[in-house]
This record gives sequence, structure tokens and C-alpha cells, in this order.
Amino acid sequence: MEIRIGIQNVAREVVLDSELSNAEVNELVSKAIADGTVLALKDPKGREVLVPSAGIAYVEVGPEEVRRVGFAQ
Repeated sequence: MEIRIGIQNVAREVVLDSELSNAEVNELVSKAIADGTVLALKDPKGREVLVPSAGIAYVEVGPEEVRRVGFAQ
């Protein structure tokens, strides 16, 4: 699933893929904002993204559905 994080006063958003569920991402974001800590997310390739919760403008979580490839109907 794709996660997009908007950062305050930054034109570009942070985009990463994750194997976490929507509920898990929502819980991590909510906890980081409530505690005033860093939001830490890791993608399947091992890249870790750290975002200070004070700078988060928005978090967009994509659907958990797996994208289909090919021409089959």
C-alpha cells in the first residue's frame, strides 16, 4: 500500500510503500502525534522514513488492495 505524508512548509510529500495495514498505519500516526514523537515507517526494501510529528501536515493511506498487472479481466 502507498503512504503519502505531507510536511508543513515543504512543497514535496514523502511517498513510500508499506506492508502494514491501514489500521496499523493509523495507529502509528495517531500515537506519534499524541505523544509528540517521531513517526517511523519502514518500506519492504528496508528503507526507514522518520518524520517529526510536529511537522506532519497530513497522511494519506492508499487502499490495501493489491494492484493487478496484465490484461486479464
